[in-house]
Amino acid sequence: MSQKIRKAVFPAAGLGTRFLPATKVQPKEMLPLVDKPLIQYVVEEAINSGIEDVIVITGRGKYAIEDHFDTAFELERTLEERGKTELLAAARQTSNLANFAYVRQQQALGLGHAVLVARRLVGDEPFAVLLGDDIIDSEVPCLRQMIEVSSRYGGAPVVAVQEVEGEAISRFGVIAGEEIEPNVFRVDDMVEKPRREEAPSNLAIIGRYLLTPDVFPLLEQTRAGVGGEIQITDGLRRLARQRPFYGYRFTGKRHDAGDKLGFLQATVEFALKRPDLGGPFRDYLKSLKLD
Repeated sequence: MSQKIRKAVFPAAGLGTRFLPATKVQPKEMLPLVDKPLIQYVVEEAINSGIEDVIVITGRGKYAIEDHFDTAFELERTLEERGKTELLAAARQTSNLANFAYVRQQQALGLGHAVLVARRLVGDEPFAVLLGDDIIDSEVPCLRQMIEVSSRYGGAPVVAVQEVEGEAISRFGVIAGEEIEPNVFRVDDMVEKPRREEAPSNLAIIGRYLLTPDVFPLLEQTRAGVGGEIQITDGLRRLARQRPFYGYRFTGKRHDAGDKLGFLQATVEFALKRPDLGGPFRDYLKSLKLD
């Protein structure tokens, strides 16, 4: 993986059932975090890390994602005629972020299958995978941090990890390995959604992956695992047996925006950081009489 990472895969074919009824007709990835949809935050992280080509794995009813990153001629013309230059720039900005391609995942067979669907567009080169409901707030984009780690280790695959305590560990893939430098772990094994007492560590894989194309045949050979889905962890586990593989404990704060409470917490924190909203919003929060 010595060549430049140009492509990123964004799995977005899930049903978003945790946010029903809001996601009955609206993709979960398009839920607004302050004034931008969730997926835009993650796409911008990829672009700011050097990604040029964005591959979105979509499913039925996900057309809003394509429309969001497309040109909106009528809207732009109206804003231009009305002299609303700032809003016009915001509308145009989303369609100029990167080169976008879309692939339909016809069946929701898991994250491993979603990545496999992108195989032809990725081709024979290294690539990134980013999950749209993992929002990471950091000075240096998380993906860029991972690329720097990978380059130090000969272009090896890297997954982002964070420490998770208690029963919550059973919601993640978990790595086993040795810390070889601060925040970098050599991965010896990994387990998908282990019971707390069986977890090999407290280091959970979160939604950022740097992968090499030799993962595709391994995913193709992977049978359905936990939940009847093709788990990406099972394919990565086999990849780690064939080549050096690393976990990186990134610098930054992760928000689980796929969870209702996590989404609300992210909304509050991102709003407080906004120059135009932070002051008035902070005053409002202070005025609340909370029991």
